[in-house]
Amino acid sequence: LLLCAPIHNLPTKSIRTEEIIMSDQALASFYREIFSDLAVSSEESDAIKEKLIEVNPPPDKLVWLRSSAFRIGSEFLTDDNDGNTNLLRCINRIVHAVETTCMEPVVNENEDFSEESVEELYRTVFTDLSIDGEENKELFQFFKQTNRPPASKLIFSRAAAFRIGVEFLSEDRESNVSLLRCINAIVHALEMTCMTPKPFELKADLPSNMNNLSLSDAAQYLWDLDVNRLTPNQDYKINVQSGKKPYWKEDNADDPLFTSVDTQAFRRPTYKAFIALLDNYTAQTGQRETVTYTERKENGTFLRAIMQSGPMQFCHKYCVANGDNVPEDPDEFMKLLNRIWFDLYRRAGSGQDSSGFEHVFLGELKNGKVSGFHNWVYYFMEEKRGNVDYKGYIYPKSYSDAETNSNDHVLTLQFEWNGVLKNVGTSFIGVSPEFEIALYTMCFLTGDEENAIELNTGSDLFKLNCKVYSMSGKIGTSFVEALEHED
Repeated sequence: LLLCAPIHNLPTKSIRTEEIIMSDQALASFYREIFSDLAVSSEESDAIKEKLIEVNPPPDKLVWLRSSAFRIGSEFLTDDNDGNTNLLRCINRIVHAVETTCMEPVVNENEDFSEESVEELYRTVFTDLSIDGEENKELFQFFKQTNRPPASKLIFSRAAAFRIGVEFLSEDRESNVSLLRCINAIVHALEMTCMTPKPFELKADLPSNMNNLSLSDAAQYLWDLDVNRLTPNQDYKINVQSGKKPYWKEDNADDPLFTSVDTQAFRRPTYKAFIALLDNYTAQTGQRETVTYTERKENGTFLRAIMQSGPMQFCHKYCVANGDNVPEDPDEFMKLLNRIWFDLYRRAGSGQDSSGFEHVFLGELKNGKVSGFHNWVYYFMEEKRGNVDYKGYIYPKSYSDAETNSNDHVLTLQFEWNGVLKNVGTSFIGVSPEFEIALYTMCFLTGDEENAIELNTGSDLFKLNCKVYSMSGKIGTSFVEALEHED
């Protein structure tokens, strides 16, 4: 049973180890093999746990791991009640392996806990085979306060959802799919309120001597470790439409850039913590920024979340090995990240009106122009609000470059933001917040103002110039410029 697969597909220079990470496609195949005979032996249960230990999923991947078991399991529903009962047992075994291997309890003992109340609630939920927003809130309230399970009852509370769910199986496939959704919602509420991911530690096969690793090679490692990246034409769809030269005034795109995005991804810890920061700033330079206590807490939450990821833990190791006086202690490194990304400085006017994070990820308005604004998540959200008007992608620098299309993870584009033109801007598309913070941090702490990077995205090969400029000893701006592009 394979849960991991090689990730390098394009022929390119042999500069990296044969790094293996968990792929979504491999996981789907793994689950399907488990479900194929609708039985999980004790040996297979042990194998699932051993594989989870081997692939070492970061916290952001745990919800996906569990929900995928339900989603893929639904493919194996039939009109046979006994078979469907066995399917529920198989899903329960997978969820049990994820919880016991990758999570730990956060609850205290509760002498008033009632098993009967748990079973009564589950039967109520399953009665109409649906859970609306209000019922979902009630589930969270139930596990958090009303009948909080002690650590010794967490397995019972989760297994009971499957056991009682069996009572509501029917010969109707759609009803059974709805039942699986209900069980998944119950398990999600239980995990979110009563469990937490175990601390993540990067265990990938990394170079023994980081000093010998170039910044370009290090950037490829970041890419390979970014399991939180979204998949084009699956998790999101873009419509690049027509290209243009930067100086062409006409609008070459009638439609938005983003056709769709599976916003479920935005519930993952790093995405959720990132999005919480996006309303903390004033776009106009020259207007003094004020950082509230809540906003400082949000900055800390974001930094703690991304430090529980492979890209940022690799970034830390690389910067310690190649930077000047970069602290080895993770807490001290987070203080350094906070300073270079979130400390305010003066960009225009007389007050502290800017920060590296605001400029790079959200963008600013200065002298009637858009500066910064290189993040795809914020772009998508602003486009959805009607604040961004996509004008088309910018033609490649060379006629020999590959054609721009919907699976490109690097895109140079032109757009208006609140009626103000961004003549040329390059953004990564689909990558996680931790990948971008890690890349730009490595360039700032160990590189030069301009850094040549060759990036194999699996479908394309990009030669990039990663630019990073300092202001007041902090990040003033950082972004990539696409130099060459091959399929």
